Amino acid sequence: MTTSSPETDLGRTRRARRIGRALAETHPDAHCELDHSNALELAVATILSAQCTDKKVNEVTPKLFARYRTAADYAGADRAELEELIRPTGFYRNKTSSLINLGRALCDRYDGEVPGRLTDLVTLPGIGRKTANVILGNAFGVPGITVDTHFQRLVQRWKLTSETDPVKIEHAVGALFPKRDWTMLSHRIIFHGRRVCHARKPACGACTLVKLCPSYGTGPTDPALAAKLLKGPRARDLAAAVGIDPDLVPQQAVVAEVP
Repeated sequence: MTTSSPETDLGRTRRARRIGRALAETHPDAHCELDHSNALELAVATILSAQCTDKKVNEVTPKLFARYRTAADYAGADRAELEELIRPTGFYRNKTSSLINLGRALCDRYDGEVPGRLTDLVTLPGIGRKTANVILGNAFGVPGITVDTHFQRLVQRWKLTSETDPVKIEHAVGALFPKRDWTMLSHRIIFHGRRVCHARKPACGACTLVKLCPSYGTGPTDPALAAKLLKGPRARDLAAAVGIDPDLVPQQAVVAEVP
């Protein structure tokens, strides 16, 4: 019986970059799914997104952003009023504390402006390394890798790293790709995790990464079954990209809320 040789570092890098190129073709619409128009709004939205879907956050933030426009507004917010506005996002008491304290810290230390450096961002209330990278990549154009649950699940399924600590995952995966690609790579991996490579039952038979994924077969490989697992407004396009009849994707999948 022959056994395949362990993948070399060079082989892993080449495979990772092929995955990156395939994802760019698969998800041309990939972007930050939290609606925002500036760094402060993105910081607030990201704090609210903890244990909450981006869709729900986007339902809450228009009224919130209209009421609280500056860091000083959050610093001086009436707690009961702010809690009521963000209640639908869950854990609203803790999140209210984070937003008020964030506003105060920004006013006290950064003249009310969100800083554009990782070392500064991670010192702020409610902002960890993952949130900081989201802000850097999408508000400041500074490349960053966002290791959320989807990102972590997929890079481990692809065996790009065996690390389990998010910071170590960030560094290990970052080393496989040019720095300029980090932000969009994060969006594309998260898109793929939400729409194709689900946690419990990935749509293996409807995936564009079949030849690159060592975990192929974790989910159904039958195209007809896999097509029913695709989600999102481009679910039928995703099916067509791998040669599956788009009509096999049910309408409820197209309008389904991505996790």
